[in-house]
Amino acid sequence: MADPATFGPVSDDAPPSLVTSAEIARLAGVTRAAVSNWRRRYDDFPTAAAGSGSSPLFDWPAVQEWLRRRDRHQEVSLEVQTWQALRTAYGDATVAAVAAAARYLAQTGRSEGDAGSDATGTTSPLPVAVQVLLDRLVEESDPSIVLRALTDRMADSVRRAGSDQVTSPLIVRAVGHFAPTPQSGWTVFDPACGIGALLFALEAEHDLVRVGQDIDIDAVDISVARAGLACQGEVRIAHGDSLRGDHYPGLAADLVLCDPPVAAGDWGRDELLLDHRWEFGTPSRAEGELAWLQHAYAHTAPGGQVLMVMPASVAYRKAGRRIRAELVRRGIVRQVVALPGGVASGHVLPVHLWNLRRPVDAEPRPDSVRLIDLTGNTPNGPLRPTDAQTVDVPLVDLLDDVVDLTPAVHLPTVRRDFAHAYEQARSELADALAGLHGRLPELRRGNGADLWDGATVTVSDLVRAGLVELRDGEPRVVGSQVDPEYLDGFLHASPNVRRSTSQSGSHRLDVKGARIPQRELSVQRRYGLAFRALRDMEREATRLAQAAQRLAEIAREGLGTGDLEPDGT
Repeated sequence: MADPATFGPVSDDAPPSLVTSAEIARLAGVTRAAVSNWRRRYDDFPTAAAGSGSSPLFDWPAVQEWLRRRDRHQEVSLEVQTWQALRTAYGDATVAAVAAAARYLAQTGRSEGDAGSDATGTTSPLPVAVQVLLDRLVEESDPSIVLRALTDRMADSVRRAGSDQVTSPLIVRAVGHFAPTPQSGWTVFDPACGIGALLFALEAEHDLVRVGQDIDIDAVDISVARAGLACQGEVRIAHGDSLRGDHYPGLAADLVLCDPPVAAGDWGRDELLLDHRWEFGTPSRAEGELAWLQHAYAHTAPGGQVLMVMPASVAYRKAGRRIRAELVRRGIVRQVVALPGGVASGHVLPVHLWNLRRPVDAEPRPDSVRLIDLTGNTPNGPLRPTDAQTVDVPLVDLLDDVVDLTPAVHLPTVRRDFAHAYEQARSELADALAGLHGRLPELRRGNGADLWDGATVTVSDLVRAGLVELRDGEPRVVGSQVDPEYLDGFLHASPNVRRSTSQSGSHRLDVKGARIPQRELSVQRRYGLAFRALRDMEREATRLAQAAQRLAEIAREGLGTGDLEPDGT
């Protein structure tokens, strides 16, 4: 087991390291559910030291001591030690923490051909204790792998905090899915590149020229380090506000990818009223996203494309109608994809993926815009446009008083066949009822005294005997001397439930103290079959209730719309 001193504070005056439940799970080598069980089951589990009720933070040394007392201590991986040391030194400023580590790793792994950067920011030096941990990590692995691991942890931390500071992996996946296949020598540009999530997501058989800019100096430093350590080809990253201080005014890229900052109250409209980039109209103060969209288009070469992540409201807001109309009229906007809700980090609202294309001279204008609705998919599910709801809307149909580009608005309404749905629901209900029949076990009168007044054994006794082991706080049978269904059935039997229920009525099952009747294996199996039959019956009863509810909903809606009517017979 690891010495707790190997994971101490970065300095004598550093604050104690705070960890989330998820980080405790990773440290202890268990699931998040196990940590939740510990908090509910054990009164001596350390209380939250900071955070909120929905996202508590715990003092890691206190948790580590609790794990040791409970004999649950696991050796802490070097990567986790490094991450916790960074959290200790930088607190919630995880981007700044990883940026400091990135700068250090870039120095240790610097070689010819590193990415260029115009970033000039300076930060406080990385604590020596963190440097030592990073050096040890680099000895075990490549600096690029170390930085990728820390970046992934930072992205997960930002996501759980509900922030859009880092583009979510689900959006990165969606952009990669709908982006054109990059060709050798292409220039790919991201004017709000952040840590490079989109810029480095695309892979090509040959080198690409990757160009980016971002206002956050720490994010720029992470991007530069990622490029220098792992990216092939030319990479140029600049620090600065892309709208107010465009670092690449003459750039014409083959592909522009961007997940721009949203809800920015001041994007610089007053300073940029006459800017040449507003080819389709000057955006209002509330339409900063359309400013970013036109900025991206201004940096697109003829035949090049833009793939822009946009809030769903940009597709229909009144203030942006004129700009949307110009994009449609000229055939610039080619496709709008409505992604499932929950793909963004900071909220569950759906977002859109706009695809623009700069036409080549003498190229005919397209006569429609393709709209794809994926909002019915699960965020983590496969992105299959062929299986989604898709419609090609003629330009003339979009150029009305609203110019609404929301895919769902233009999808054809499918009329439901209520008669078929009702017959199908009736069949499902009949199947569920038949499945329930015969599930009940045959039971006869028994003598409780014979069962519980005889010899019993606790789960702790079974654990010590090597017949049962506890995994995530739940007993699991080892070997063949104990029937699993028998153990589970009596573990949740009323005598053990009553023993674990307080006078106030709260229940917390004492697994180790639960008592199990001692019976030979043949008797255990007979009981086990009965417990299993009851569980199967409960599952079928749930299925029956769900089938009945579906049938009632279909019948009620069909009767209400007139698509169903009572049979006269």
